[in-house]
Amino acid sequence: MTRSPADDVRYLTAEEFLTAEPDAFSSTAGDVEIVDGRLIRLMSQSVIHGLVIRRLIAAIEAARHPAGPCLRVDSDGAVRFPDAEDKRANRRLNVRYPDIMVRDCEPYDVNTVRDHIQLIVEVVSKDTVDTDSGVKRMMYARAGVPAYLIVLFDKSWEVIDRIEEYRLDWSGLRYVPHHVHRTALVLDTPVTLAVTFEALQAF
Repeated sequence: MTRSPADDVRYLTAEEFLTAEPDAFSSTAGDVEIVDGRLIRLMSQSVIHGLVIRRLIAAIEAARHPAGPCLRVDSDGAVRFPDAEDKRANRRLNVRYPDIMVRDCEPYDVNTVRDHIQLIVEVVSKDTVDTDSGVKRMMYARAGVPAYLIVLFDKSWEVIDRIEEYRLDWSGLRYVPHHVHRTALVLDTPVTLAVTFEALQAF
């Protein structure tokens, strides 16, 4: 993440966010997040980052079973997570824009969509690796998202090194490692999927 300069810090209440136009805070959806009310602008992502996201979306969409449950695959859609505990109204709001989320087909509502998500995928960058691996992993688990994938690159940041798969434990509030995918991503939920890393990253 890149934070705004100190003299450009902005905090939002939930009401301000919910009543604003979709592009009021960002020229493109997903390049901001709201953390405890603070509007945080994110750095532009690399070409490979965008490519992997697009390929994963295509693979997941193609893997949906016609006779199975209705699933939607979204990218950079706003998801409101539980508010922070703070007396100040503009220090509570938490809105994230996952790289990929797979959800059911209930009508979208930013306030409740987290209850309908089956899988979240974050493709890490140099600036988000700690957040994706730590803060978001905890947040998504506590929201009850059943499965979470973290796509990690090697030192060149051009080649996928591994994809870590997490599932909720018995409590339904914490993730535990389920599998580390090394050469291909193989899923059995919420879709049955097998796709090689080469297919995800080849230009």
